[in-house]
Amino acid sequence: MNIEEDFGGPRRVPGVRFPSELWWMKHRDGLLQRGYSLRPRYQPDWVPSWQGTKKLYVLQEDGQASPFRAGLDATRTSDGAHVMLKKVMPGEGPYEVEINKFFSSGERASDPRNHCARMLEIIELPGDDAQKFMVTPLLRTYDDPPFETHGEAMSFFGQIFEGIQFMHEHNVAHRDCTHYNIMYDPSSMYPDSYHPVRIDRRRDWKGKAKHYTRTQRPPKYYLIDFGLSRFYDPADGPPLEMVLRGGDKSAPEHQGRAPSPCDPFPTDIYYLGSLIRENFIQKCFGFEYMEPLVKDMVFNVPDKRPKIDEVVSRFKEIRGSLGTRKLRSRVVKRKEYWMVGLWRSVGYWYRRAGYFAQRKAAIPDL
Repeated sequence: MNIEEDFGGPRRVPGVRFPSELWWMKHRDGLLQRGYSLRPRYQPDWVPSWQGTKKLYVLQEDGQASPFRAGLDATRTSDGAHVMLKKVMPGEGPYEVEINKFFSSGERASDPRNHCARMLEIIELPGDDAQKFMVTPLLRTYDDPPFETHGEAMSFFGQIFEGIQFMHEHNVAHRDCTHYNIMYDPSSMYPDSYHPVRIDRRRDWKGKAKHYTRTQRPPKYYLIDFGLSRFYDPADGPPLEMVLRGGDKSAPEHQGRAPSPCDPFPTDIYYLGSLIRENFIQKCFGFEYMEPLVKDMVFNVPDKRPKIDEVVSRFKEIRGSLGTRKLRSRVVKRKEYWMVGLWRSVGYWYRRAGYFAQRKAAIPDL
Protein backbone atom coordinates (compact mmCIF):
# COMPACT_ATOMS: atom_id res chain seq x y z
CA MET A 1 0.00 0.00 0.00
CA ASN A 2 1.19 3.53 -0.82
CA ILE A 3 1.71 5.08 2.59
CA GLU A 4 0.74 8.50 1.21
CA GLU A 5 -2.69 7.13 0.37
CA ASP A 6 -3.24 5.67 3.83
CA PHE A 7 -5.47 8.53 4.99
CA GLY A 8 -6.68 6.68 8.05
CA GLY A 9 -3.44 6.32 9.99
CA PRO A 10 -0.52 8.39 11.21
CA ARG A 11 2.58 9.20 9.18
CA ARG A 12 4.69 6.02 9.25
CA VAL A 13 7.55 7.21 7.08
CA PRO A 14 9.55 10.31 8.04
CA GLY A 15 8.90 13.17 5.63
CA VAL A 16 6.04 11.52 3.74
CA ARG A 17 3.39 13.93 2.49
CA PHE A 18 0.34 14.49 4.65
CA PRO A 19 -3.15 13.68 3.30
CA SER A 20 -3.87 17.42 3.27
CA GLU A 21 -0.84 17.90 1.02
CA LEU A 22 -2.03 15.19 -1.37
CA TRP A 23 -5.26 17.16 -1.68
CA TRP A 24 -3.29 20.09 -3.02
CA MET A 25 -1.46 17.82 -5.45
CA LYS A 26 -4.77 16.82 -6.98
CA HIS A 27 -5.28 20.46 -7.95
CA ARG A 28 -1.71 21.05 -9.05
CA ASP A 29 -2.40 20.95 -12.82
CA GLY A 30 -5.41 23.23 -12.56
CA LEU A 31 -3.47 25.74 -10.52
CA LEU A 32 -0.58 25.64 -12.97
CA GLN A 33 -2.96 26.32 -15.84
CA ARG A 34 -4.17 29.37 -13.96
CA GLY A 35 -0.62 30.58 -13.52
CA TYR A 36 0.48 29.27 -10.11
CA SER A 37 3.15 26.62 -9.54
CA LEU A 38 3.78 24.64 -6.36
CA ARG A 39 7.07 23.70 -4.72
CA PRO A 40 8.95 20.52 -5.82
CA ARG A 41 7.48 18.61 -2.88
CA TYR A 42 4.06 18.83 -4.51
CA GLN A 43 5.04 17.64 -7.98
CA PRO A 44 3.84 14.17 -9.11
CA ASP A 45 7.37 13.00 -9.97
CA TRP A 46 8.82 14.08 -6.61
CA VAL A 47 11.51 11.84 -5.15
CA PRO A 48 12.62 12.82 -1.63
CA SER A 49 16.14 14.25 -1.73
CA TRP A 50 17.06 12.31 1.41
CA GLN A 51 15.93 8.96 0.04
CA GLY A 52 18.78 6.43 0.18
CA THR A 53 20.98 8.77 2.22
CA LYS A 54 21.61 9.48 5.88
CA LYS A 55 20.25 13.02 5.56
CA LEU A 56 17.50 14.14 7.94
CA TYR A 57 14.35 15.09 6.06
CA VAL A 58 13.69 18.03 8.37
CA LEU A 59 16.94 19.62 7.17
CA GLN A 60 16.03 19.40 3.47
CA GLU A 61 14.03 21.95 1.48
CA ASP A 62 11.65 19.35 0.07
CA GLY A 63 11.07 17.95 3.56
CA GLN A 64 9.18 21.08 4.63
CA ALA A 65 5.46 20.37 4.89
CA SER A 66 3.02 23.24 4.87
CA PRO A 67 1.72 23.97 8.39
CA PHE A 68 -1.65 25.10 7.02
CA ARG A 69 -4.42 22.71 6.05
CA ALA A 70 -6.48 25.32 4.21
CA GLY A 71 -3.63 27.23 2.60
CA LEU A 72 -0.45 26.67 0.63
CA ASP A 73 2.32 28.85 -0.75
CA ALA A 74 2.80 29.10 -4.51
CA THR A 75 4.73 31.04 -7.13
CA ARG A 76 3.01 33.15 -9.78
CA THR A 77 4.52 31.99 -13.05
CA SER A 78 4.06 35.31 -14.85
CA ASP A 79 6.47 37.26 -12.65
CA GLY A 80 7.83 34.89 -9.97
CA ALA A 81 5.89 36.59 -7.18
CA HIS A 82 5.36 34.51 -4.05
CA VAL A 83 1.74 34.18 -2.97
CA MET A 84 -0.56 32.24 -0.68
CA LEU A 85 -3.50 30.18 -1.89
CA LYS A 86 -6.40 29.75 0.51
CA LYS A 87 -9.25 27.31 -0.01
CA VAL A 88 -12.68 28.90 0.05
CA MET A 89 -14.65 26.50 2.22
CA PRO A 90 -18.42 26.36 1.52
CA GLY A 91 -20.40 27.34 4.59
CA GLU A 92 -17.38 28.73 6.44
CA GLY A 93 -16.83 32.47 6.61
CA PRO A 94 -19.79 33.28 4.32
CA TYR A 95 -18.75 36.93 3.97
CA GLU A 96 -14.99 36.42 3.68
CA VAL A 97 -14.75 36.68 -0.10
CA GLU A 98 -17.21 39.57 -0.20
CA ILE A 99 -15.28 41.56 2.42
CA ASN A 100 -11.96 40.79 0.75
CA LYS A 101 -13.32 42.08 -2.56
CA PHE A 102 -14.76 45.17 -0.88
CA PHE A 103 -11.44 46.26 0.64
CA SER A 104 -9.40 45.17 -2.39
CA SER A 105 -11.25 47.26 -4.96
CA GLY A 106 -11.96 50.87 -5.90
CA GLU A 107 -10.54 53.81 -3.99
CA ARG A 108 -10.46 51.69 -0.83
CA ALA A 109 -7.67 49.54 -2.26
CA SER A 110 -5.35 52.54 -2.72
CA ASP A 111 -6.24 54.30 0.53
CA PRO A 112 -3.04 54.33 2.68
CA ARG A 113 -5.16 53.76 5.80
CA ASN A 114 -6.40 50.46 4.40
CA HIS A 115 -4.53 47.69 6.23
CA CYS A 116 -6.70 44.83 5.01
CA ALA A 117 -4.61 42.22 3.20
CA ARG A 118 -5.31 42.58 -0.50
CA MET A 119 -6.91 39.73 -2.42
CA LEU A 120 -5.19 39.46 -5.80
CA GLU A 121 -7.82 37.26 -7.42
CA ILE A 122 -10.22 34.35 -7.02
CA ILE A 123 -9.38 31.13 -8.85
CA GLU A 124 -12.19 28.74 -9.70
CA LEU A 125 -11.27 25.24 -10.84
CA PRO A 126 -14.12 23.34 -12.55
CA GLY A 127 -14.82 19.63 -12.44
CA ASP A 128 -16.26 17.06 -10.07
CA ASP A 129 -14.05 18.44 -7.31
CA ALA A 130 -14.76 22.09 -8.09
CA GLN A 131 -12.84 24.42 -5.83
CA LYS A 132 -12.30 28.13 -5.27
CA PHE A 133 -9.06 29.68 -4.04
CA MET A 134 -8.27 33.16 -2.83
CA VAL A 135 -4.86 34.43 -3.91
CA THR A 136 -3.10 36.86 -1.58
CA PRO A 137 0.50 38.10 -1.28
CA LEU A 138 2.87 36.11 0.92
CA LEU A 139 2.88 37.87 4.30
CA ARG A 140 4.89 37.36 7.49
CA THR A 141 3.78 37.25 11.15
CA TYR A 142 3.86 40.77 12.61
CA ASP A 143 6.43 40.04 15.36
CA ASP A 144 8.99 38.03 13.38
CA PRO A 145 11.77 39.04 13.70
CA PRO A 146 11.21 40.63 17.14
CA PHE A 147 10.81 44.38 17.42
CA GLU A 148 14.15 46.01 18.13
CA THR A 149 13.12 49.47 19.37
CA HIS A 150 10.14 51.14 21.01
CA GLY A 151 9.83 53.31 17.92
CA GLU A 152 9.28 50.22 15.80
CA ALA A 153 6.57 49.03 18.20
CA MET A 154 4.91 52.45 18.06
CA SER A 155 4.75 52.25 14.28
CA PHE A 156 3.08 48.85 14.60
CA PHE A 157 0.52 50.08 17.17
CA GLY A 158 -0.36 53.07 15.02
CA GLN A 159 -0.86 51.00 11.90
CA ILE A 160 -3.12 48.37 13.45
CA PHE A 161 -5.21 51.07 15.16
CA GLU A 162 -5.50 52.83 11.81
CA GLY A 163 -6.44 49.58 10.09
CA ILE A 164 -9.29 48.82 12.49
CA GLN A 165 -10.43 52.45 12.33
CA PHE A 166 -10.64 52.12 8.53
CA MET A 167 -12.70 48.93 8.81
CA HIS A 168 -15.03 50.41 11.42
CA GLU A 169 -15.56 53.54 9.32
CA HIS A 170 -16.85 51.21 6.60
CA ASN A 171 -19.13 49.49 9.13
CA VAL A 172 -17.15 46.25 9.18
CA ALA A 173 -16.13 44.52 12.40
CA HIS A 174 -13.15 42.19 12.05
CA ARG A 175 -14.16 39.99 15.02
CA ASP A 176 -10.81 38.17 15.16
CA CYS A 177 -8.09 40.84 15.02
CA THR A 178 -5.79 38.80 17.22
CA HIS A 179 -2.15 37.70 17.22
CA TYR A 180 -2.21 35.30 14.26
CA ASN A 181 -4.34 37.55 12.07
CA ILE A 182 -1.95 40.50 11.92
CA MET A 183 0.97 40.26 9.50
CA TYR A 184 3.21 42.47 7.40
CA ASP A 185 4.47 42.79 3.85
CA PRO A 186 8.05 41.45 4.00
CA SER A 187 9.14 42.64 0.56
CA SER A 188 11.08 45.62 1.90
CA MET A 189 12.71 43.88 4.88
CA TYR A 190 13.34 40.64 2.96
CA PRO A 191 14.04 41.79 -0.61
CA ASP A 192 15.37 38.32 -1.55
CA SER A 193 12.39 36.64 0.15
CA TYR A 194 12.65 33.54 2.36
CA HIS A 195 11.37 29.99 2.57
CA PRO A 196 7.59 29.93 3.16
CA VAL A 197 7.81 27.19 5.83
CA ARG A 198 11.25 27.70 7.39
CA ILE A 199 11.06 31.47 7.33
CA ASP A 200 14.54 31.86 8.84
CA ARG A 201 16.13 30.32 5.73
CA ARG A 202 16.63 31.47 2.17
CA ARG A 203 14.15 30.26 -0.37
CA ASP A 204 16.85 28.32 -2.21
CA TRP A 205 17.83 26.71 1.13
CA LYS A 206 21.38 28.09 0.92
CA GLY A 207 21.76 29.56 4.37
CA LYS A 208 19.93 32.06 6.52
CA ALA A 209 17.52 34.57 5.01
CA LYS A 210 19.13 38.00 5.14
CA HIS A 211 16.93 40.88 6.21
CA TYR A 212 16.86 44.52 7.23
CA THR A 213 15.40 45.91 10.44
CA ARG A 214 12.07 47.71 10.60
CA THR A 215 13.91 50.98 11.18
CA GLN A 216 16.01 50.48 8.06
CA ARG A 217 13.10 49.47 5.84
CA PRO A 218 9.68 50.09 7.43
CA PRO A 219 7.03 47.46 6.61
CA LYS A 220 3.28 47.86 6.26
CA TYR A 221 1.16 45.75 8.60
CA TYR A 222 -2.01 44.01 7.48
CA LEU A 223 -5.12 42.48 8.98
CA ILE A 224 -5.92 39.08 7.49
CA ASP A 225 -8.59 36.35 7.72
CA PHE A 226 -12.06 37.85 7.43
CA GLY A 227 -13.84 34.55 8.01
CA LEU A 228 -15.65 35.94 11.07
CA SER A 229 -15.97 39.52 9.80
CA ARG A 230 -19.31 41.14 9.06
CA PHE A 231 -20.83 44.21 7.41
CA TYR A 232 -23.38 46.13 9.49
CA ASP A 233 -25.92 48.77 8.52
CA PRO A 234 -25.67 51.68 10.98
CA ALA A 235 -29.33 52.42 10.33
CA ASP A 236 -30.17 49.22 12.19
CA GLY A 237 -28.54 50.49 15.38
CA PRO A 238 -25.78 48.78 17.39
CA PRO A 239 -25.44 45.20 16.15
CA LEU A 240 -25.98 42.27 18.49
CA GLU A 241 -24.23 39.11 17.38
CA MET A 242 -23.99 35.65 18.85
CA VAL A 243 -20.52 34.96 20.20
CA LEU A 244 -17.98 33.55 17.76
CA ARG A 245 -14.72 32.90 19.57
CA GLY A 246 -11.60 33.42 17.48
CA GLY A 247 -7.93 33.34 18.39
CA ASP A 248 -8.35 35.30 21.64
CA LYS A 249 -11.04 33.69 23.81
CA SER A 250 -10.53 35.93 26.84
CA ALA A 251 -13.00 38.73 26.04
CA PRO A 252 -15.28 39.20 29.10
CA GLU A 253 -18.42 39.33 26.95
CA HIS A 254 -17.57 35.87 25.59
CA GLN A 255 -17.36 34.13 28.94
CA GLY A 256 -19.95 31.80 30.43
CA ARG A 257 -21.68 28.74 29.05
CA ALA A 258 -24.28 30.75 27.16
CA PRO A 259 -23.00 34.32 26.68
CA SER A 260 -25.53 36.88 25.50
CA PRO A 261 -25.36 38.41 22.01
CA CYS A 262 -23.00 41.39 21.98
CA ASP A 263 -21.79 44.29 19.87
CA PRO A 264 -18.66 43.07 17.98
CA PHE A 265 -17.12 46.54 17.57
CA PRO A 266 -16.07 46.93 21.24
CA THR A 267 -14.74 43.38 21.09
CA ASP A 268 -12.38 44.44 18.29
CA ILE A 269 -11.09 47.13 20.67
CA TYR A 270 -10.60 44.49 23.37
CA TYR A 271 -8.64 42.23 21.02
CA LEU A 272 -6.15 44.97 20.12
CA GLY A 273 -5.73 45.99 23.76
CA SER A 274 -5.28 42.38 24.80
CA LEU A 275 -2.62 41.83 22.14
CA ILE A 276 -0.58 44.84 23.33
CA ARG A 277 -1.05 43.88 26.97
CA GLU A 278 0.03 40.26 26.57
CA ASN A 279 2.75 40.60 23.94
CA PHE A 280 4.34 43.91 24.88
CA ILE A 281 3.43 45.21 28.35
CA GLN A 282 3.58 41.84 30.10
CA LYS A 283 6.47 40.33 28.13
CA CYS A 284 8.77 43.35 27.78
CA PHE A 285 10.12 46.19 29.90
CA GLY A 286 9.30 49.83 29.31
CA PHE A 287 5.80 49.84 27.79
CA GLU A 288 4.20 51.52 30.80
CA TYR A 289 3.21 54.47 28.60
CA MET A 290 0.63 52.22 26.87
CA GLU A 291 -0.95 50.93 30.09
CA PRO A 292 -3.66 53.61 30.66
CA LEU A 293 -4.99 53.28 27.11
CA VAL A 294 -4.77 49.48 27.10
CA LYS A 295 -6.50 49.29 30.49
CA ASP A 296 -9.49 51.13 29.03
CA MET A 297 -9.45 49.03 25.86
CA VAL A 298 -9.79 45.78 27.82
CA PHE A 299 -12.33 47.11 30.33
CA ASN A 300 -14.79 44.44 31.47
CA VAL A 301 -17.85 46.38 30.34
CA PRO A 302 -17.80 46.60 26.51
CA ASP A 303 -19.87 49.82 26.36
CA LYS A 304 -17.30 51.58 28.54
CA ARG A 305 -14.39 50.86 26.20
CA PRO A 306 -13.22 53.71 23.97
CA LYS A 307 -14.34 53.63 20.36
CA ILE A 308 -11.61 53.31 17.76
CA ASP A 309 -11.56 57.05 16.97
CA GLU A 310 -10.80 57.78 20.63
CA VAL A 311 -8.15 55.05 20.67
CA VAL A 312 -6.43 56.63 17.67
CA SER A 313 -6.64 60.13 19.18
CA ARG A 314 -5.24 59.05 22.55
CA PHE A 315 -2.50 57.05 20.89
CA LYS A 316 -1.37 60.12 18.96
CA GLU A 317 -1.03 61.96 22.27
CA ILE A 318 1.06 59.11 23.70
CA ARG A 319 3.21 59.05 20.59
CA GLY A 320 3.80 62.79 20.78
CA SER A 321 4.79 62.58 24.45
CA LEU A 322 7.69 60.15 23.89
CA GLY A 323 11.14 61.55 23.29
CA THR A 324 13.73 60.30 20.83
CA ARG A 325 15.74 58.62 23.57
CA LYS A 326 12.78 56.44 24.57
CA LEU A 327 11.81 55.68 21.00
CA ARG A 328 15.37 54.66 20.13
CA SER A 329 15.70 52.44 23.21
CA ARG A 330 15.89 48.67 22.75
CA VAL A 331 12.89 46.46 23.46
CA VAL A 332 14.04 44.15 26.25
CA LYS A 333 12.07 41.02 27.11
CA ARG A 334 11.46 40.33 30.78
CA LYS A 335 12.74 36.75 30.45
CA GLU A 336 15.73 37.60 28.31
CA TYR A 337 18.84 35.63 29.37
CA TRP A 338 21.66 38.05 30.22
CA MET A 339 24.11 36.58 27.71
CA VAL A 340 21.50 36.85 24.96
CA GLY A 341 20.77 40.40 26.06
CA LEU A 342 24.45 41.31 25.92
CA TRP A 343 24.79 39.90 22.41
CA ARG A 344 21.67 41.74 21.21
CA SER A 345 22.83 44.98 22.82
CA VAL A 346 26.11 44.92 20.89
CA GLY A 347 24.27 44.58 17.58
CA TYR A 348 21.70 47.14 18.63
CA TRP A 349 24.26 49.85 19.47
CA TYR A 350 26.12 49.18 16.24
CA ARG A 351 22.92 49.58 14.20
CA ARG A 352 21.82 52.57 16.26
CA ALA A 353 24.99 54.42 15.27
CA GLY A 354 24.12 53.64 11.66
CA TYR A 355 20.56 54.93 12.12
CA PHE A 356 21.92 58.20 13.45
CA ALA A 357 24.39 58.55 10.59
CA GLN A 358 21.69 57.77 8.02
CA ARG A 359 19.14 60.01 9.79
CA LYS A 360 16.63 57.20 10.14
CA ALA A 361 13.45 58.24 11.91
CA ALA A 362 12.97 57.04 15.48
CA ILE A 363 9.45 55.89 14.50
CA PRO A 364 9.83 54.15 11.14
CA ASP A 365 6.64 55.29 9.44
CA LEU A 366 5.96 54.45 5.82
